[in-house]
Amino acid sequence: MRIIFFLVRKEFLQIFRDHTTVVQIFMIPIVQLLVLSNAATFDLKQARVLVVDEDRTTVSAGLVQRLEAGRQFRVVRAEPTTTGVEHALLDREVTATIHIPRDFESDLVLHGRAPVQLVLNAEEGAAVGIVQSNAGAILDSYAAELERSLPRLTRRQSVVGTATLDLRTQRWFNPTRNYKHYMVPALMVALTTIIGLLLTAQNITREYELGTLEQLNVTPMTKVQFIAAKLIPFWLLSLVIFSIGLTIGKLVFGIPMRGNLLLVYLALMVYLVVVLGLGLWISTITRTQQQAMFVAFFVILIFLLMGGLFTPVDSMPDWAQAVAQANPVKHFVFIMRAVLVRGAGLETVAAPIVGLALAGMAVLALAVNRYHKSTA
Repeated sequence: MRIIFFLVRKEFLQIFRDHTTVVQIFMIPIVQLLVLSNAATFDLKQARVLVVDEDRTTVSAGLVQRLEAGRQFRVVRAEPTTTGVEHALLDREVTATIHIPRDFESDLVLHGRAPVQLVLNAEEGAAVGIVQSNAGAILDSYAAELERSLPRLTRRQSVVGTATLDLRTQRWFNPTRNYKHYMVPALMVALTTIIGLLLTAQNITREYELGTLEQLNVTPMTKVQFIAAKLIPFWLLSLVIFSIGLTIGKLVFGIPMRGNLLLVYLALMVYLVVVLGLGLWISTITRTQQQAMFVAFFVILIFLLMGGLFTPVDSMPDWAQAVAQANPVKHFVFIMRAVLVRGAGLETVAAPIVGLALAGMAVLALAVNRYHKSTA
């Protein structure tokens, strides 16, 4: 027992002498808990809505006011016609559009009912149900209010709210609410990220532990050549792995491929530079493969849970949504779902691709600079 005590004491001393390990043990779980417990949520606090009010009457304006008053919807745009509505849904500017047709008020007064069209982006099946339920509840409440106020409506004509305001729902992009169409493209991003980041994060530290890094440092190669040689093999392998996953997704899960696959591969090639460059940077700031695995695991968990893979980014608090804008996973997931599920073109995905390209250049510059410092 005495021997075990001294061995345990030795292990504790060894652990606490390594300040990097101490930080990894205590700080990483705390940060993950504080950040992810708030960010990874299925609650849909507020849906962004585009309103098309072709009636432009007091009654139609009252409906829009009721939508905003409930705090479950935020009207980000109001248009006089349906022109541009499709692009707003395609670009994920809004979650839903509400169309109030002409003669909305007169139909209520003369016939006791009027249609209201709700068009939803049905990619996120759970969110669609929440948005539709919230909209129905608000329309029911407003219909009951109208039933009391409009002079020509009687309780015989409108017993409940839905008999007065006829909510007609359309689900775009995923009308059957097939969850695989939403999740499989995201899982492909997750698997590509995990494999690429973990492999490159251990690359330089493995050379360091084996002692071969010192031999490489005395060769006439430049640091740019060294980082490029470390990145290219994993970049090519990741392209192959992604292609296999894309084939399985189509043949096994039947995911739609409505857009141009060349756009997907263009975004993938840029995205892999970001992920693999980040892995190489992690490999330059750590000394052992164990340390590299700790840091890579921390980064991967944050990236995946704040990237909109499993929970919508719209459900996160405002500060988490702002942080998510710097998350490359979030942008590549957006591109995958936009092109494959919604059939988006270059005009929709050009901005996130350019952002990923800038991030890739920045990460590679950090990796090259850090490698130079750590081997000086």
